[in-house]
Amino acid sequence: MACSATHRIQESAAVDHAIWLKSADPLPSAQGSGHLPDSSGPTSTVKLDEVDALYREVFEAQQVQLRLSGPRRLQRGQFEIAAEIFPVQHFPGDFVCIFDCGDSTVVAFGDVAGKGLTAAMWSTHVMSLVRTYFASLSEPNLVMSAINRDLCALGTGIPITTMVLAKLDWQRNALTYCNAGHFPPFIKRQTGVVQRISAGGPALAAIPLADFDQIRVPFSPSDMFVGYSDGLIECRNGNDEEFGVERLLAQARYSQTQPASRALFSIIAAAQDFADGVPRADDLTLLIVAGASPR
Repeated sequence: MACSATHRIQESAAVDHAIWLKSADPLPSAQGSGHLPDSSGPTSTVKLDEVDALYREVFEAQQVQLRLSGPRRLQRGQFEIAAEIFPVQHFPGDFVCIFDCGDSTVVAFGDVAGKGLTAAMWSTHVMSLVRTYFASLSEPNLVMSAINRDLCALGTGIPITTMVLAKLDWQRNALTYCNAGHFPPFIKRQTGVVQRISAGGPALAAIPLADFDQIRVPFSPSDMFVGYSDGLIECRNGNDEEFGVERLLAQARYSQTQPASRALFSIIAAAQDFADGVPRADDLTLLIVAGASPR
């Protein structure tokens, strides 16, 4: 089966391929960071050059993660896939990976324990494993088992990772799904029924010989698949209340007839309004699969 596992999907120039909208400040330059003394001496010049080189390397590392991620919006047949990550630091531990595999489109998203550069390095590794294994293994549960074995084989100190793998058969209107310990996504049916799907297994890097199940369900453009990270449902307001799953479900019902990208930003806006300026404590990820046209 031919999967685009070694490169990102090429879309038209109108599609923005960055996977997240930065919530953290841009990486500062060494000259303007305020962390080094303002001096024209040779020693200070050498230090500034070294720090500038470090900033450049960090920026380049950030671009590697971006290339493996995304795209933010993708249309296949009558379906649209939309995803955003809002990190609390320059590098998120959350990740999203979307690519074509044969006649289907693979959607992977998850959360590596921790934050910052270390978590981002592990998430980049996990995303590369997803692409690599889907090139030879066509089923989400088989890919999940292979990735889990690889991570466990690295020994102790590997961060626990939760992940959802879903394969959208957009020509036959079906979705195959496997969850490794992540918050269960849900499908909002056109009829109003909400289906929570939890087939899968434990979080990755926890149990070397863990078994992973998968489920294949009908999925039409009039349905809506909603995947999210804990950073969304744990958004808090000034009264220390969480946004929660029930508010997420209510906003999904309100956005049911919108294209995926509009529904996504409608939900994000609802969470931001709820928080009312209270800073987030964790990366926030939201992924929507739905019809590409208003319904």
